[in-house]
Amino acid sequence: MQDDAASRDGGDAAAQHGAGAQRDGAAERDGAAERESAAEREAAVARDAAEEASAFSHPAVDPDVTMAYGDHPDQVIDFYAPRDPDPAVLTPLVVVLHGGAWRAPYDRRHITPFADFLTRRGFAVANVEYRRGEATHPAPGGAAIPAQGGPAAPGPDSAASSGGPVAGRWPDTLDDVAAALDALPALVREALPQADPRRMVVTGHSAGGHLALWAAARHLLPADAPWYTERPAPLRGVVALAPIADFQVAEKLDVCGGASRQFLGGEATFAERLPYADPVRLLPTGIATTLVQGRTDIVVPQAVAESYADAAAKAGEVVGLTLLEDVGHFPLIDPAADACAVVAEEIAQLAW
Repeated sequence: MQDDAASRDGGDAAAQHGAGAQRDGAAERDGAAERESAAEREAAVARDAAEEASAFSHPAVDPDVTMAYGDHPDQVIDFYAPRDPDPAVLTPLVVVLHGGAWRAPYDRRHITPFADFLTRRGFAVANVEYRRGEATHPAPGGAAIPAQGGPAAPGPDSAASSGGPVAGRWPDTLDDVAAALDALPALVREALPQADPRRMVVTGHSAGGHLALWAAARHLLPADAPWYTERPAPLRGVVALAPIADFQVAEKLDVCGGASRQFLGGEATFAERLPYADPVRLLPTGIATTLVQGRTDIVVPQAVAESYADAAAKAGEVVGLTLLEDVGHFPLIDPAADACAVVAEEIAQLAW
C-alpha cells in the first residue's frame, strides 16, 4: 500500500510539474506573440510616418485660377489646367476633395501636388475647399451641438494622434460640398474652357473620399435633406481613395480619433444623422465607383472600404475595389509613389 501511495504521490507531482511546464510554455508563447505584435505595430507606425513624410515633402502648387462658390473664405475652388493639352479635344475634369478628417488645420493646399500630378496626366482639375473644424451649430429642434474634443493628427488623418480640433462642421461641410458641385459646371466653363464638365470624375482621399461618395449619392438622401437632388449627379464616376465610407465600422476602429462621430455632432446626434451622411447607407448610386485602398493602411484600414463594397454588392451594385499590396494611407496622393499612378489610371478608365 505504501508503494502504491508513493506511486500516486509521484504521479501527482509529475502531473503538477507537467501542468506547470505547460503553463510556463503557454505564457512564454503568449509573451513572444505580444512582443511580435508590438514589433509589428511599431513597424507599421514607422512605415506610415515615412509614407506621410514623403507625401508632404512636395511643395504646394499654385492654381491657374481660383473662383468662389460662396461668400465664406473657404468656399473656393482652385482650377488647374491640363499640361500640354490637345487644343482640338476637350479635357476630362477631375474634382478633388481633400482629406484631413474634416478638421480645420488641414486645407486643400496639402493635396495640390496630387492635383498637379493629374494635370500632367492630361486632366483638368478642380480642387475644392470646404468648411471644416471647430464651430458648433444648432442641432435639429434648436438644441446646440456640444463641442466635441478629440485627437487630431500631426498630419492629415495620421494614426498617431494627440489632442486637437473637432472633425467637421455640421451642416456646413456638406452644405459646401453640395454647393461646390452644383456650381462647378458654370464655374469651369469660365475658369477652364478647355475642360469638359460632361466628363467629370470626383475623387477624394480619406475624409475627402467620404465626401466624394456622398456627393455622388445625393439623389438617395432622405427627401427632407437640404442636399437632396431628384436626379443623380452628372458624373462619369467616383474614385474614392482610402475613404471613410462606413461610419459605424470607422467608429469601431477609432478611425482618426472618432472623427465620424465628431462630424455628426457627437453621441447624441450620431445615429439620427447617419442616414444623411453615411455613404454605406446611400446605395446603390447607379454611378460607376471604384475604391482604391492600401492593404497596410493603419489610418483608414481596409475593413472600412470592404464594408462599403460588400454593402454595394448586397444592394445590387458592383463597386470596384483595388487593393494595393505594401501600400498605406498616404502613397495614394503622393506623386512620388507608384500607387499614385494607379490612382490616375483608375480615374482615366472612368473619365475618357
